[in-house]
Amino acid sequence: MKKIAAHAVVAIMCALALAAPAAGPHPVQAVSPAQAGSPAAATVGTPVTPLTPSASPDMPDDGGPATAAPSPGRPLAEAANAGGGKAAAAPAPGSPSVPSAVGAGSATPAGPAAAEEPAVSPAPEPAVSPEPAESSEPAGTGTPAGDPSGAAAAGPSEPASIPPLSAPDDAFSFPQEPAQTGSAQTEPGPAPRALTPEALVPDSNAAQVAAVFNAINTYRASLGLPAVMYHATVAGMAQEWSDSIAAREVIEHRASFWTDARALSPDNGAGEVIAVRWDRDAAQLVEWWKGSPAHNAILTDRRFNVVGIGITFTDGNWQTTPGRYTMWGVVDFFGYSGLPSGTTAGPGGSADGPVQPTDVCEPLVKHMPPTLDLATAAIRSAGDLLSMDAAGQLINRPSLGNGLFGPAEVAGSGFAAAQAVFVTDWERDGIFDVLAQWADGRLTLHSGALAGGFLAPVTLGQSGWAGLTLATGGWCSANRLPQLLALDSAANLWLYPNLGSGDLVQRTLIASGVSATCLAMVDFDGDGFQDLLARQGDGNVLLYRGSGTPWPKAEARTAVTSGWGDVSAIRSLRDVTGSYSAGLALQRAGNSVQYLGLSGGALSAPSAVPGTWTGQRLAQ
Repeated sequence: MKKIAAHAVVAIMCALALAAPAAGPHPVQAVSPAQAGSPAAATVGTPVTPLTPSASPDMPDDGGPATAAPSPGRPLAEAANAGGGKAAAAPAPGSPSVPSAVGAGSATPAGPAAAEEPAVSPAPEPAVSPEPAESSEPAGTGTPAGDPSGAAAAGPSEPASIPPLSAPDDAFSFPQEPAQTGSAQTEPGPAPRALTPEALVPDSNAAQVAAVFNAINTYRASLGLPAVMYHATVAGMAQEWSDSIAAREVIEHRASFWTDARALSPDNGAGEVIAVRWDRDAAQLVEWWKGSPAHNAILTDRRFNVVGIGITFTDGNWQTTPGRYTMWGVVDFFGYSGLPSGTTAGPGGSADGPVQPTDVCEPLVKHMPPTLDLATAAIRSAGDLLSMDAAGQLINRPSLGNGLFGPAEVAGSGFAAAQAVFVTDWERDGIFDVLAQWADGRLTLHSGALAGGFLAPVTLGQSGWAGLTLATGGWCSANRLPQLLALDSAANLWLYPNLGSGDLVQRTLIASGVSATCLAMVDFDGDGFQDLLARQGDGNVLLYRGSGTPWPKAEARTAVTSGWGDVSAIRSLRDVTGSYSAGLALQRAGNSVQYLGLSGGALSAPSAVPGTWTGQRLAQ
């Protein structure tokens, strides 16, 4: 291993994964449908290559559990693992070193460039280099940071490392007994040097906390992963631990930190990463974690939806105080099936949802659609009821604006093989269009013509769309073009931005764990943002309130109605019972269609829409 240059900024990392993902590399979530299981675009582009994190140029890569490699003349203490085993022994001086993880209750010297690796479950056996030089120092002892022997004269030393520690597989199988909120105690060991009152620098860390939070979410967004939220209580726990390890000058994890009362009872995994730097460039902590496979697995774990960040400053300088660093940081990641009360969009933010990447909802055009006379168009208003018959004809029943509908009219044909059709003004030209989802996996746009009928279809997606549950509407509040929401078989909800007649190749994951067999987009609560109704298999309908950004509001999902188990299609309608009125049309078993008015988050009693609906499928 090359020596680290004397003036290089040194980052020391450690992480502990608790309820880790399945064995094997963490999958990178691409944001293109070219991946398996996602729709393919009509135009074949450059194949998507999964992102592979690379190590920072001044830090060694840590491709998983590896042999410990301390600096020459500095033996590494054995570390206890979850099963009572020992750490891999240190190889002879000059062997390559790879940083790895410290488990709960154990510590590693926080000397210049000490590094650790997050644990995953199950943990592979650490490799043992030939002719190890095993240390006789007891495991689990907190070792003072730095090397006061004068090693700083030659620059920071090489990283020490110990094998990762695996969390029990059943860590979240049963209710956890909250631990005391005080700092965890380690086994008695060599006492760290006492810090002077000036050692902890009481400067504001707000900028560094925000930098770490934003860097994590920017990275997750680039992989199509949902953003993490923030919680002040979790952050308080992380900050206390950051202060604790900085004050004691020991890099170590808090034992079973996920059982602390301030962890707010996570039920879907937990992980912790720790970093130490010689400067205050907090965003570089995330850059190093991205280059470390095991740390990267925590940053990209889709189960995690809340973080807390602690940053502590000390008066260290690697040249003048080689045993004392400049910045210490702790990030705690937790997964919750229901977000705890008080979760916010970010440090000091509101609970409305994370700030999205600037290009996700960016419109192609910024103009109001023209007001046209649609008297001769196939679909005349947002209140018209469109359906598809067994022969593939589109049947339109125009809204009369008084709660009634006009006689059925043939609006188009050639849709016999269509799986579903959706009414939208996709191009925002003032004329209603139809999106068709075909049984062969295609998705096509049929632009409406002012004189009636539809123009020749344009293929937006060539394959892969048949297995998705779709909804269309104005999900992004700043974009007047409608967007498409798609739920896949793995319960992932994707947002496809409107690219006009271009291929639908971009997508952003906005929610996971969504259980639904039918979706509809509507402003259910009347706040001006489109919401998502998700009809579950048991007939309950859950509400995902929109925030005007890609992500739904972070809150518990409530059932707004029930007994919809026989509903096969839901269509949002406007102006059916008067100007600015809102409502829903439902297709139910027994060849019936009902209309329900919607006002202030409440649905009216259903009324039957007259007509013959046998063999017809309602457009959504």
